[in-house]
Amino acid sequence: MQSTDNTGHPRRWAILGVLVVSLLVVVLDNTVLNVALRTLADPVHGLGASQGELEWSINSYTLVFAGLLFTFGVLGDRYGRKWFLQGGLAVFGLASLLSAYAQNPGQLIGARALMGFGAAAVMPVTLSIISNVFDPRERGRAIGIWAGAVGLAVAIGPVLGGLLLEHYWWGSVFLINVPIVAVGMISAAVLVPNSRDPKPGRIDVLGVLLSVIGLVALSYGIIDGGEHGFGRPVVWVAIVSGLVVLTGFVLYERRLDSPSLDVRLFRVPRFAAPVAVIGLVFFAGMGVMFFSAFYLQLVRGYTPLETGLLMLPYAGAQLVFAPRSATMVKRYGSKAVAAVGLALTVVAFGLFATAGTRTPIWFIELIFFLQGVGMAHVLPPATESIMSSLPREKAGVGSAVGNTIRQVASALGVAVLGSVLSAVYRDQIAAAARPLPGPARDAARESISAAYAVAERLGPAGSSVIGAANDAFVTAMHWAAGLSTAIVALGVLVVLRWLPGRSAGEQVQPPEPAADPELAAA
Repeated sequence: MQSTDNTGHPRRWAILGVLVVSLLVVVLDNTVLNVALRTLADPVHGLGASQGELEWSINSYTLVFAGLLFTFGVLGDRYGRKWFLQGGLAVFGLASLLSAYAQNPGQLIGARALMGFGAAAVMPVTLSIISNVFDPRERGRAIGIWAGAVGLAVAIGPVLGGLLLEHYWWGSVFLINVPIVAVGMISAAVLVPNSRDPKPGRIDVLGVLLSVIGLVALSYGIIDGGEHGFGRPVVWVAIVSGLVVLTGFVLYERRLDSPSLDVRLFRVPRFAAPVAVIGLVFFAGMGVMFFSAFYLQLVRGYTPLETGLLMLPYAGAQLVFAPRSATMVKRYGSKAVAAVGLALTVVAFGLFATAGTRTPIWFIELIFFLQGVGMAHVLPPATESIMSSLPREKAGVGSAVGNTIRQVASALGVAVLGSVLSAVYRDQIAAAARPLPGPARDAARESISAAYAVAERLGPAGSSVIGAANDAFVTAMHWAAGLSTAIVALGVLVVLRWLPGRSAGEQVQPPEPAADPELAAA
């Protein structure tokens, strides 16, 4: 007979509040950055970053984040999750200061990589601490609130970024992290108990190096190919090398007793399916958010603040629906909830593929709202399925895998969809840019931001360049949105085929290690 005693920590809800604040600062940074991309591309008011450099300013963070999540998850389990939470926040705060005062795109990319280092120490321990301080019967609700914090950050980030950019210089979007970090560190010191895995795994240094090298090489090839064309050997050398190294990483991990990524877990459908779903939806979602900021600010002419406000339907839907998804899972099961969420996301991305230069703005708002509702019903049930498939002491493994796949997918989504955007834009703008002088022609073909800068220098004659750039960008956006739609549609098939149904979705008690041989071996 199941015990009715609550095994959770007495201060578990206050602890959850601390974890939410810590999570906010990690997520807030990227959502604030979305509305700042146009300003960073401005050579006068920003850093004059190219589209490739803007992609790297996002991906340097996510790749370091993803590459170190496993190691920091193991280190946190070994030496204490509280200390890694506080240390990660401190590094994140320092890197935010360095980002704010970067003098060129290269310095910003480096500082953002350091931010990823700090975030990698914070993110895995938040879910690990939740799993340790909450009774399994309350864990679904706690994870729903944790996921709702992502929605809150998404809601606050674009509007806050827009307000800061209207009144201060671009570096203020990074300085805003510092007071949040301070609150998080003080609160963690007072409230969060320290916890460790009684049987921590060994540190897999070679595995971490292989994963980082492989991901960076693959992303470099994709981003550079999208910016300068895929006809150069260096692009394919980078892509093929990245794939070879990542293949070697998987083969190496299979041989270890304490791997940084236990690839054996992916033989268990109850674990592998939600991980795959998270990867697919964030691959598509982050790519869409990347190009939608340029669409709103350049093609449609909205300010950064107005762009942030226009993204509120997406953020508000996440904030409202994500915490309630646990109730939906109990009633209908993970499979049904995630499938409906993904289907709504497919509809949203499909509608984005029809948006043009004069589409009514209410239609764009509807797209953002549908995307927010859809994604709010994907992450919580998928995360709960991952966490409940592992025993409590392996919570760090589950959170690290889920968050790493999310970050890797986000980085590759920005890289791949950004490259599709660049390649199609460059092809579409070629004819209109041909009459321009050499440097102006090259700049106009680089990105829509550069085309606008060229048009400003041309004066009245630049209106034709702006019109051609807008048309080229919208066509490129349609291709990227179409690819996103197909990717999320694949996620629907994964859910229907492999995600646990209602009976499995209602089981939140992690299985005993002996209940599943493959999980026991993990």
